[in-house]
Amino acid sequence: MTQRRQFLQTSVALASGLLATSAFSQAAWPSKPINYLVAFPAGGTTDILARLVSQKLGAALGTTLVIENKGGAGGSVGSEIAARAPADGYHLLGGTISSHAINISLYPKLAYDPIKSFTPVYLYGTNPVVLVVAANSPYKTLRDLMTAAKANPGKLSGASAGNGTSQHLAQELLAFKGDVKFTHVPYKGSAPAIQDVMSGQVDFMFDTTVVAGAHIQSGKLRALAVTSGKRLTDSFTDVPTVAESGWPGTQGFEVVSWQALFAPAGTPKPIVDKLHAEILKIIQTPEMQDRIKGLGMQPSALTPEQVLNFQKAEIEKWAQVIKAANIKLD
Repeated sequence: MTQRRQFLQTSVALASGLLATSAFSQAAWPSKPINYLVAFPAGGTTDILARLVSQKLGAALGTTLVIENKGGAGGSVGSEIAARAPADGYHLLGGTISSHAINISLYPKLAYDPIKSFTPVYLYGTNPVVLVVAANSPYKTLRDLMTAAKANPGKLSGASAGNGTSQHLAQELLAFKGDVKFTHVPYKGSAPAIQDVMSGQVDFMFDTTVVAGAHIQSGKLRALAVTSGKRLTDSFTDVPTVAESGWPGTQGFEVVSWQALFAPAGTPKPIVDKLHAEILKIIQTPEMQDRIKGLGMQPSALTPEQVLNFQKAEIEKWAQVIKAANIKLD
């Protein structure tokens, strides 16, 4: 009996020690710099957001965040590196709709799973997309464009920043839901693509409000529709949604680009919750609200669990579009 009592006392002491050690480890975090990997080249929206948030987040946590850019394959290169990183709270990843919703259906040999390999930390915001044509285009409305496409399958051309990009897939989703056929014209980036739309060499293009906005305001492009569920505020209040066109099959049509922060799967929940809470405070400041809206984004306040559900829905939606359009990348 005495031996059993001693065994129980020893077990309780060990368990208490382990709990104390775990609590101490979490309380001590962070005790060194945090690596913030951006899965896209410097200068893009993902990189800009990382630099906007990291300085304030580092100050709130009492450490520094070291930003590292690893672009390539729509964010796949950097995401693969981040997926293999230790789940210790010292490794974060800036990802997007491409790296964490689209690529899983585009690349047959993707070396990470956007759901199983990561834990969502924060959805910075969503970026609506606008469908544009040249200012002198004969298409005045989205219905005009769809009517012409229906009567002439494959004749109308749509530009994009490249195969598998959100601009490309928005085009394919419209064709799929609207039961029409377009000819996709991929470019190496948005800049040359939108130039050819303005010159009339390509009929139309989907792009973010950030990229297309200045050309719409200058009168070089005409906006036919926004892909958000509701009309946008500020500069695009007069532009109808795709669904408002009344074209059969487009009810509920919605496409948004998005930016999010992830941690490797298995990162302790108290750390994820702490990161989320501190970033939420930062994003909700008037200064950051203005900066994010200046990037053409709608700020988000979703919880990590809500971000995960949102991400799963995005993966399912784009898998359907990619399969229907038979899009394949190596």
